[in-house]
Amino acid sequence: MNTYISSKKPSIALTGCLRAPGDKSISHRALILGALASGMTEITGLLEGEDILHTAGAMRAFGATINHIGAGHWRVTGCGDKGFSAPKTPIDFGNAGTGARLIMGAAAPYNLNIDYLGDASLSARPMGRVLVPLREMGAQFSDGNDKLPLSQIKRGKRSLDGALTPISYAPEHASAQVKSCILLAGLGTQGKTEIHEKRLTRDHTENMLEAFGVKVIRKPISDGQNVSLEGPALLKATTIKVPGDPSSAAFLIAAALMVPGSDITIENVMMNPTRTGLFEVLTEMGAFLRTDNFRRSGGETIADIHVKHSKLIGVNVPAARVPSMVDEYPILAVIAASAKGTTRLHGLAELRVKESDRLSATKQLLTLNGVNAEISGDSLIIDGGPIAGGGHVPTYHDHRIAMSALILGLGAQSPVSIDDAAMINTSFPTFFELMTSIGAPINTPS
Repeated sequence: MNTYISSKKPSIALTGCLRAPGDKSISHRALILGALASGMTEITGLLEGEDILHTAGAMRAFGATINHIGAGHWRVTGCGDKGFSAPKTPIDFGNAGTGARLIMGAAAPYNLNIDYLGDASLSARPMGRVLVPLREMGAQFSDGNDKLPLSQIKRGKRSLDGALTPISYAPEHASAQVKSCILLAGLGTQGKTEIHEKRLTRDHTENMLEAFGVKVIRKPISDGQNVSLEGPALLKATTIKVPGDPSSAAFLIAAALMVPGSDITIENVMMNPTRTGLFEVLTEMGAFLRTDNFRRSGGETIADIHVKHSKLIGVNVPAARVPSMVDEYPILAVIAASAKGTTRLHGLAELRVKESDRLSATKQLLTLNGVNAEISGDSLIIDGGPIAGGGHVPTYHDHRIAMSALILGLGAQSPVSIDDAAMINTSFPTFFELMTSIGAPINTPS
């Protein structure tokens, strides 16, 4: 698809007050845990992007009743005691990596034949990191290269109880998806399932499991933390108010920081400390970034963020920051391109196995627009300054690369275009609408 969507430097400052879209990570989990639970779970603020709609479809296929009441408002009547039933057709995850890994964990305890598939991008991403611990717990999957498409195979047991064996597991990669997959599988075991994290990752699954009535133990230790739960555990339906997505808010923040005179407020942004690494880095770079009106909702802290155009300086971002901002590196690289001096982003190996090789794609989007950037090992080094622009950026079907390139155009001397915008709907379906509302000149798709 060649849509040639483009953005250009605004003639006036960006201004306005807007609300962040629902958090994608929370939205996935609300649907999955609601489908596992007994009773009806009421969800408001759900992100209605394509990734989330694929998760809703998967939960329906497993037997949950899911109704769309209105914008962001959904009701899920879970499978409860009877558990998941065999889907009549393959479970299609589309481009949703989070949905795929979490759902495979949630379904693993059940004695079912399940076929899983995804789009071309997701089918190229590694699933071995969740299949290894699931197989260790006793789940059986089709042999192959541990990528989609693949199948879960019936194990000959009649019930959920005892279908899997609890494990104590230390993931090789710092990944909330892997941790969450194991915890969800642990709900269907007899005994304690434990994950040892050497680097803390997002704790949305732990928070939401507790909201659904499951006791989760988090124990700090000398080299990280242990997270555990006792199975079998039955979830009880609850009410979930989905907070705003900090990863989506990042694009709005970047636009305001880069366009002179800009002054915007973004409401309802989740401030979970495992997700605020970008905000900490931007503050170190000299950004005017103020948070207020703190409150709690659905087990998470939320706040409003006031952002003004700022003169930024380059910084070194250590690898330890990766778990708290893994999805924000493309847009951080764009912001760094406008900063004074050199910014060094370290420990980015995980970016190579996202929707695209996001490390290479980020470097390419910068260099195509006159920014001096290079990759050294797993680090990205960016020399900031005036941005020439004028590049046509290949997005590799990666929503974050597409949005980052368009934001770059707002700070460049010449317009920046991308080859495809369709995939933006996977995570941020209101992106163009919200950018238009604050005055960003983006040539939107017809």
